[in-house]
Amino acid sequence: MNHTQEQSWVEVLRGHSNQHPVMAGGLIVSLLLIAFFLLHALTGERQLNGQYALVGGGIAFLATAVGTLPALFIRDIPQKLSDCMLGFAAGMMLAASAFSLLLPGIEAGTEFFDSGFLGGIIVILGMIIGVALMLGLDAFTPHEHLETGPCGPGHDRCSRAWLFVFAIALHNFPEGMAIGVGYAQGDLSVGVPLTSAIALQDIPEGLAVALTLRAAGFNAKLSVLVAALTGILEPIGALLGVSLAGGLIIAYPIGLGLAGGAMLFVVSHEVIPDTHRNGHQTLATIGLMIGFALMMVLDTTLG
Repeated sequence: MNHTQEQSWVEVLRGHSNQHPVMAGGLIVSLLLIAFFLLHALTGERQLNGQYALVGGGIAFLATAVGTLPALFIRDIPQKLSDCMLGFAAGMMLAASAFSLLLPGIEAGTEFFDSGFLGGIIVILGMIIGVALMLGLDAFTPHEHLETGPCGPGHDRCSRAWLFVFAIALHNFPEGMAIGVGYAQGDLSVGVPLTSAIALQDIPEGLAVALTLRAAGFNAKLSVLVAALTGILEPIGALLGVSLAGGLIIAYPIGLGLAGGAMLFVVSHEVIPDTHRNGHQTLATIGLMIGFALMMVLDTTLG
């Protein structure tokens, strides 16, 4: 890329920042806070549980890859089934956010402050950071969704394949962070059910992504390869998550809130609207309830 092209990208981002100053500011602040906690964790003396996070993220990656394989043989599935499957994934993400992230975060915050009120407030602070991060990434990352089309600054400069990859990345990365944060204190009762929930919902989600790419005109092998490779963001996000929340003690409840807020944002902003666009909201809601109930059982059994 030459200097003129680099300058043009800077101009595009500057213009987009001027149009969305609140989102730009929220993204910058959230990234600075994350960088602070990450730097402290990497230079501190607390032992990180990166091996657990890497295994958990790897399991989620493999689940995504396995889910894509049927797309080698089928081009599509009934829209009703697709919406029900994504609703199931949304239900598991909602329950995982509540039972494996936010509630343990409140418990850790309450123990740190010796106050339930302050414990809740510190988790809410983490949620605000997580939502600000996802809002900023959504606003400033060029990406494309099949229903709503391309969006983000400079989307006209990227191929459609890359726009789809960026869209999937926005979805998978917070899931990986959630897995990593869940293992930050070496507490398997938090990390194992969370990993199980995310891995299970990654299977139908991986298939949905691969079929979406096929519907967009990509061939079967490329669709499966791209959809599977986006799962690599889960172990990467997991390593970031465990590092982020493994330093300062106060970073743990904040990190749990951050991951929970980011996942809630994805569910509300992306997954649920996608399942309600085709008139199958009842089936999608039933799938969501089944996923939510299954995650409750997993959390009770494994946690």
